[in-house]
Amino acid sequence: MRRAAWATVPLLLLAGCGFHLRGQTPLPAVVASPFVESEDRYSPLYAALDKRLRAAGATPAADAATATAVIRLHVDSTGRELLSVTADNKPGEYEVYYTTEFSVSSGATELLPRNEVKLTRDYGYDESAVLAKEHEEQSLRIALAGEIADLILRRLAAL
Repeated sequence: MRRAAWATVPLLLLAGCGFHLRGQTPLPAVVASPFVESEDRYSPLYAALDKRLRAAGATPAADAATATAVIRLHVDSTGRELLSVTADNKPGEYEVYYTTEFSVSSGATELLPRNEVKLTRDYGYDESAVLAKEHEEQSLRIALAGEIADLILRRLAAL
C-alpha cells in the first residue's frame, strides 16, 4: 500500500505544477495548405520545412495558385569558414553556417515580410579523420536546417 502511495506522489506533483508534454503548435487556417517556393527543392531546409509543415497538420499545395499561403525561400545557402589553425598551419576549427531569407504571403497580402535567419555551429577538425569530419559537417548542416525550419514554423504559428 505504501509503495503505491509513493509511486503516485511524483505524478500528483507533476500534475499539480502544471507540467504538460510539449505538443505541436497548431497552424492558423491561412497556412493550412501552403506552397513552399524555392530554387532548390532538394536542399536540407526545403526537406526539413516540408516535413515539419506536414507534421503540424498542413497539407502542402501542388502549386502557388491553389495554396492558401506561399512561403518563399529567397536565399537558401550554407557553407563553412575557417575559424582557427594549428601551430603547424593546418585547419583546427571550422564554422558551419546556414543562411536563409524567407517571406510569407497569401494572395496579395504579405503575412510576413522578408526575414533573414543565419545560424552557425563550430567543430574541431582532425586530418586523421577526414571522412568522419565531413560526416559531422553534413550532420551539422541538416541540424541547422531543422532549427531554421522550426523558427519559420513558430513565426507561422504566431500569425
